[in-house]
Amino acid sequence: MPRESLRSKRERATRVLEALHDLYPDAATELAFGTPFELLVATVLSAQATDVSVNAATPHLFAAYPDARAMAQATPEAIEPYIKTIGLYRNKAKNVAKLARILVAEHGGEVPNDFDALVALPGVGRKTANVVASNAFGRPGIAVDTHVGRLARRLKFTSQENPDKVELDLMKVLPEDEWIFAHHALILHGRRVCDARKPDCEACTLKADCPSAFKVAPPKKPAGRAGGNTRKRRKT
Repeated sequence: MPRESLRSKRERATRVLEALHDLYPDAATELAFGTPFELLVATVLSAQATDVSVNAATPHLFAAYPDARAMAQATPEAIEPYIKTIGLYRNKAKNVAKLARILVAEHGGEVPNDFDALVALPGVGRKTANVVASNAFGRPGIAVDTHVGRLARRLKFTSQENPDKVELDLMKVLPEDEWIFAHHALILHGRRVCDARKPDCEACTLKADCPSAFKVAPPKKPAGRAGGNTRKRRKT
Protein backbone atom coordinates (compact mmCIF):
# COMPACT_ATOMS: atom_id res chain seq x y z
CA MET A 1 0.00 0.00 0.00
CA PRO A 2 1.23 3.56 -0.73
CA ARG A 3 2.30 5.54 2.30
CA GLU A 4 -0.44 7.86 3.53
CA SER A 5 0.40 11.54 3.43
CA LEU A 6 0.29 13.73 6.52
CA ARG A 7 -2.49 15.74 4.89
CA SER A 8 -4.59 12.61 4.41
CA LYS A 9 -3.99 11.58 8.05
CA ARG A 10 -5.12 15.01 9.23
CA GLU A 11 -8.27 14.76 7.12
CA ARG A 12 -9.06 11.35 8.63
CA ALA A 13 -8.24 12.70 12.07
CA THR A 14 -10.79 15.49 11.59
CA ARG A 15 -13.51 12.94 10.82
CA VAL A 16 -12.42 10.75 13.74
CA LEU A 17 -12.59 13.74 16.10
CA GLU A 18 -16.08 14.63 14.87
CA ALA A 19 -17.24 11.09 15.61
CA LEU A 20 -15.58 11.13 19.03
CA HIS A 21 -17.26 14.44 19.90
CA ASP A 22 -20.61 12.87 19.08
CA LEU A 23 -19.82 9.80 21.18
CA TYR A 24 -18.12 11.45 24.15
CA PRO A 25 -19.08 15.15 24.22
CA ASP A 26 -18.08 15.49 27.88
CA ALA A 27 -14.93 13.36 27.76
CA ALA A 28 -12.73 14.05 30.76
CA THR A 29 -10.48 12.23 33.17
CA GLU A 30 -12.28 9.62 35.24
CA LEU A 31 -9.93 10.17 38.19
CA ALA A 32 -11.70 11.91 41.08
CA PHE A 33 -9.90 15.03 42.34
CA GLY A 34 -10.57 18.41 43.85
CA THR A 35 -7.18 20.14 43.66
CA PRO A 36 -4.09 19.94 41.44
CA PHE A 37 -2.29 18.12 44.26
CA GLU A 38 -5.02 15.47 44.49
CA LEU A 39 -4.92 15.03 40.70
CA LEU A 40 -1.13 14.68 40.73
CA VAL A 41 -1.16 12.05 43.46
CA ALA A 42 -4.11 10.17 41.91
CA THR A 43 -2.40 10.08 38.52
CA VAL A 44 0.84 8.75 40.01
CA LEU A 45 -1.18 6.07 41.78
CA SER A 46 -3.03 5.16 38.57
CA ALA A 47 0.07 3.77 36.82
CA GLN A 48 -0.62 0.10 36.04
CA ALA A 49 -3.87 0.35 38.01
CA THR A 50 -7.49 1.16 37.20
CA ASP A 51 -9.09 4.54 37.84
CA VAL A 52 -11.78 2.70 39.79
CA SER A 53 -9.25 1.27 42.24
CA VAL A 54 -7.58 4.66 42.65
CA ASN A 55 -10.89 6.46 43.20
CA ALA A 56 -11.80 3.91 45.87
CA ALA A 57 -8.59 4.59 47.80
CA THR A 58 -7.97 8.33 47.49
CA PRO A 59 -10.87 9.70 49.61
CA HIS A 60 -9.37 8.15 52.76
CA LEU A 61 -5.83 9.07 51.68
CA PHE A 62 -6.73 12.72 51.11
CA ALA A 63 -8.75 12.90 54.30
CA ALA A 64 -5.55 12.00 56.15
CA TYR A 65 -3.20 14.03 53.94
CA PRO A 66 -5.18 16.81 52.21
CA ASP A 67 -2.25 18.70 50.75
CA ALA A 68 1.46 18.51 50.03
CA ARG A 69 2.45 19.93 53.42
CA ALA A 70 0.49 17.27 55.26
CA MET A 71 1.75 14.41 53.09
CA ALA A 72 5.33 15.68 53.31
CA GLN A 73 5.22 14.86 57.02
CA ALA A 74 4.25 11.23 56.37
CA THR A 75 6.52 8.27 55.88
CA PRO A 76 5.88 5.85 53.02
CA GLU A 77 4.97 3.25 55.63
CA ALA A 78 2.24 5.54 56.96
CA ILE A 79 0.83 6.05 53.47
CA GLU A 80 0.87 2.39 52.45
CA PRO A 81 -2.30 1.26 54.31
CA TYR A 82 -4.38 3.85 52.44
CA ILE A 83 -3.31 2.60 49.01
CA LYS A 84 -2.72 -1.09 49.69
CA THR A 85 -5.50 -2.08 47.25
CA ILE A 86 -3.64 -0.41 44.38
CA GLY A 87 -0.95 -2.24 42.44
CA LEU A 88 2.70 -1.47 43.25
CA TYR A 89 1.55 0.38 46.36
CA ARG A 90 4.88 0.26 48.21
CA ASN A 91 6.81 2.00 45.44
CA LYS A 92 3.98 4.45 44.87
CA ALA A 93 3.88 5.31 48.57
CA LYS A 94 7.58 6.19 48.37
CA ASN A 95 7.01 8.34 45.28
CA VAL A 96 4.07 10.37 46.62
CA ALA A 97 5.81 10.94 49.96
CA LYS A 98 8.93 12.16 48.19
CA LEU A 99 7.11 14.32 45.65
CA ALA A 100 5.16 15.98 48.49
CA ARG A 101 8.42 16.88 50.20
CA ILE A 102 9.80 18.30 46.95
CA LEU A 103 6.64 20.35 46.38
CA VAL A 104 7.05 21.88 49.83
CA ALA A 105 10.80 22.45 49.53
CA GLU A 106 10.90 23.74 45.96
CA HIS A 107 7.41 24.96 45.02
CA GLY A 108 5.87 26.37 48.16
CA GLY A 109 3.68 23.32 48.63
CA GLU A 110 1.91 23.91 45.30
CA VAL A 111 1.85 21.82 42.13
CA PRO A 112 3.85 23.78 39.56
CA ASN A 113 2.18 24.93 36.37
CA ASP A 114 5.34 23.99 34.49
CA PHE A 115 5.73 20.83 32.43
CA ASP A 116 9.46 20.33 33.03
CA ALA A 117 9.02 20.82 36.78
CA LEU A 118 6.26 18.21 36.81
CA VAL A 119 8.36 15.65 34.93
CA ALA A 120 11.16 16.17 37.43
CA LEU A 121 8.95 14.88 40.28
CA PRO A 122 9.26 11.24 41.46
CA GLY A 123 6.93 8.85 39.65
CA VAL A 124 5.98 11.49 37.06
CA GLY A 125 6.63 10.87 33.37
CA ARG A 126 5.28 12.66 30.33
CA LYS A 127 1.90 10.91 30.54
CA THR A 128 1.30 11.94 34.15
CA ALA A 129 2.61 15.45 33.51
CA ASN A 130 0.25 15.82 30.54
CA VAL A 131 -2.72 14.62 32.61
CA VAL A 132 -1.98 17.13 35.36
CA ALA A 133 -1.05 20.03 33.08
CA SER A 134 -4.13 19.59 30.89
CA ASN A 135 -6.72 18.86 33.56
CA ALA A 136 -5.45 21.16 36.31
CA PHE A 137 -4.09 24.04 34.23
CA GLY A 138 -5.68 23.71 30.77
CA ARG A 139 -2.32 23.25 29.04
CA PRO A 140 -2.73 21.49 25.67
CA GLY A 141 -1.25 18.01 25.83
CA ILE A 142 -1.77 14.40 24.83
CA ALA A 143 -1.39 11.87 27.61
CA VAL A 144 -0.49 8.56 25.96
CA ASP A 145 -1.57 5.57 28.02
CA THR A 146 -2.08 2.03 26.73
CA HIS A 147 -5.49 2.88 25.25
CA VAL A 148 -4.32 6.01 23.42
CA GLY A 149 -1.25 4.21 22.08
CA ARG A 150 -3.28 1.22 20.89
CA LEU A 151 -5.91 3.33 19.11
CA ALA A 152 -3.30 5.62 17.57
CA ARG A 153 -1.63 2.56 16.02
CA ARG A 154 -4.89 0.98 14.88
CA LEU A 155 -5.96 4.26 13.31
CA LYS A 156 -2.51 4.36 11.63
CA PHE A 157 -1.73 7.79 13.04
CA THR A 158 1.54 6.28 14.25
CA SER A 159 3.55 3.09 13.97
CA GLN A 160 5.50 3.76 17.15
CA GLU A 161 5.38 1.71 20.36
CA ASN A 162 7.21 4.21 22.56
CA PRO A 163 4.59 6.48 24.22
CA ASP A 164 6.72 9.62 23.81
CA LYS A 165 7.03 8.99 20.06
CA VAL A 166 3.30 8.22 19.79
CA GLU A 167 2.64 11.57 21.47
CA LEU A 168 4.79 13.40 18.93
CA ASP A 169 3.04 11.69 16.00
CA LEU A 170 -0.41 12.53 17.37
CA MET A 171 0.62 16.15 17.87
CA LYS A 172 1.38 16.32 14.13
CA VAL A 173 -2.01 14.88 13.17
CA LEU A 174 -4.41 16.43 15.68
CA PRO A 175 -5.13 20.18 16.06
CA GLU A 176 -3.63 21.58 19.26
CA ASP A 177 -7.00 22.78 20.55
CA GLU A 178 -8.24 19.16 20.39
CA TRP A 179 -5.33 17.50 22.21
CA ILE A 180 -6.95 17.44 25.66
CA PHE A 181 -10.31 16.20 24.38
CA ALA A 182 -8.70 13.68 22.04
CA HIS A 183 -6.70 11.83 24.68
CA HIS A 184 -9.71 11.59 27.01
CA ALA A 185 -12.03 10.44 24.21
CA LEU A 186 -9.54 7.87 22.91
CA ILE A 187 -9.19 6.44 26.42
CA LEU A 188 -12.96 6.09 26.73
CA HIS A 189 -13.24 4.52 23.27
CA GLY A 190 -10.44 2.10 24.09
CA ARG A 191 -12.20 1.04 27.27
CA ARG A 192 -15.68 0.75 25.81
CA VAL A 193 -15.29 -0.27 22.16
CA CYS A 194 -11.75 -0.78 20.86
CA ASP A 195 -10.70 -3.49 23.29
CA ALA A 196 -7.10 -4.69 23.20
CA ARG A 197 -8.02 -8.34 22.62
CA LYS A 198 -11.38 -8.17 20.88
CA PRO A 199 -12.34 -4.77 19.43
CA ASP A 200 -16.02 -4.36 18.56
CA CYS A 201 -15.42 -3.15 15.00
CA GLU A 202 -19.02 -3.84 13.97
CA ALA A 203 -20.35 -1.35 16.50
CA CYS A 204 -17.51 1.15 16.12
CA THR A 205 -18.48 4.49 14.58
CA LEU A 206 -14.84 5.09 13.60
CA LYS A 207 -14.64 2.02 11.37
CA ALA A 208 -14.97 3.96 8.09
CA ASP A 209 -11.80 5.88 8.94
CA CYS A 210 -9.93 3.07 10.69
CA PRO A 211 -7.53 1.14 8.42
CA SER A 212 -7.47 -1.67 11.01
CA ALA A 213 -11.21 -2.22 11.18
CA PHE A 214 -12.08 -5.95 11.09
CA LYS A 215 -8.36 -6.76 10.68
CA VAL A 216 -7.26 -7.18 14.29
CA ALA A 217 -6.35 -10.83 14.73
CA PRO A 218 -7.92 -12.64 17.69
CA PRO A 219 -5.50 -13.81 20.37
CA LYS A 220 -3.81 -17.10 19.58
CA LYS A 221 -4.93 -20.15 21.49
CA PRO A 222 -2.17 -21.93 23.40
CA ALA A 223 -0.77 -24.90 21.55
CA GLY A 224 -1.78 -28.35 22.81
CA ARG A 225 0.68 -30.89 24.11
CA ALA A 226 2.44 -33.28 21.81
CA GLY A 227 0.27 -36.21 20.84
CA GLY A 228 -2.86 -34.08 20.46
CA ASN A 229 -3.77 -33.90 24.15
CA THR A 230 -5.20 -30.38 24.54
CA ARG A 231 -6.75 -30.77 27.98
CA LYS A 232 -6.02 -27.91 30.34
CA ARG A 233 -3.62 -28.48 33.19
CA ARG A 234 -5.09 -28.32 36.67
CA LYS A 235 -4.25 -25.08 38.47
CA THR A 236 -2.11 -25.44 41.57
